Amino acid sequence: MKTATPAMARAINDRLALDLLLERGPLSAPQLRTLTGLSRPTVSDLIERLTEGGLIAAAGESGEDRRGPNARLYGLVADRAHVAGVDLRRESVAVTVADLTGRIVGSATKAVGGDLVDLVAAALAEAAGGRPLDTVVVGAPGLVAPRDGELVSSNDVPGWRPGLVASWRERLGVPVILENEVNLAAIAELSTGAAQGAEDFVLIWLGDGVGAAIVLGGRLRRGMSGGAGEIGFLEVDGIAFCNLVTKAVADGLDRAELAGRVAKGAFAFVTLLDPGLVVLGGEIGQEGGDGLAGEVAARLRELAPAPAEVRASTVAGNAVLQGAVLTALTLARDHVFSRVA
Repeated sequence: MKTATPAMARAINDRLALDLLLERGPLSAPQLRTLTGLSRPTVSDLIERLTEGGLIAAAGESGEDRRGPNARLYGLVADRAHVAGVDLRRESVAVTVADLTGRIVGSATKAVGGDLVDLVAAALAEAAGGRPLDTVVVGAPGLVAPRDGELVSSNDVPGWRPGLVASWRERLGVPVILENEVNLAAIAELSTGAAQGAEDFVLIWLGDGVGAAIVLGGRLRRGMSGGAGEIGFLEVDGIAFCNLVTKAVADGLDRAELAGRVAKGAFAFVTLLDPGLVVLGGEIGQEGGDGLAGEVAARLRELAPAPAEVRASTVAGNAVLQGAVLTALTLARDHVFSRVA
């Protein structure tokens, strides 16, 4: 067994403390000792190290009776880094910028038109308001190749072209990650929505576009070529699933007919993966609410050998943007927190 070096031990302790400060807010040295199980000298050293590294700062005093250094509260320096989430669709691009704690500090929306490098750069600049960005995550339709982070084939966003991600990176000078938009919505669902606490689930996205995302063992599964969850290509009764449940089609169906169609698509995931939970997202899933989810669950019970709960999405606001910001924050925190050891 490899013995941890002093530097490795410091890095582990620092990250433990930083994660606790993220989760619980400002904490005192005694609180950090209690939560981490670390000794007084070790906690004192890490507080000094993280303060000198610009990652934490004094944030007032606790209400403890005993005053002095141990009563001082320490919190993360929120503006140490900023990240951006981008939701790029056929008609518009929406941007949200957050600080290291996840607090939203800026946003912008622009109509799609012209060069996408210029468009996204302008939207990011407006939302950031002069703040330098550490990481940018872009959500867009299509299969994203794991090997290079570019689309496998072009999507229906006007102006999309090969090498766009590389052009964004060169223009912005920061890491830019492209992810399928439904995958990002699933990350938001897992963090703040109907899939909280679930290790396994499938998100079926029903709206202007149709797709799905798979989470197994608490991890997003993209597949070898990024095509996991592309349910729109699945044939149901001889017709592509995407042509059966789009917003334009669904608006002309009663709930029972729509539920039957959705259940046939969900059946493929339930039979092959046995996720135990199916979340209905997108405009149709959210608007259908518990009523649609209940009818889909009833139809699934008639079709599938494995039981599956069906829930409507409960993510408030733009799930794609939220997933993009959450992904960017994870990457930025790993980057920023690793600078101090």
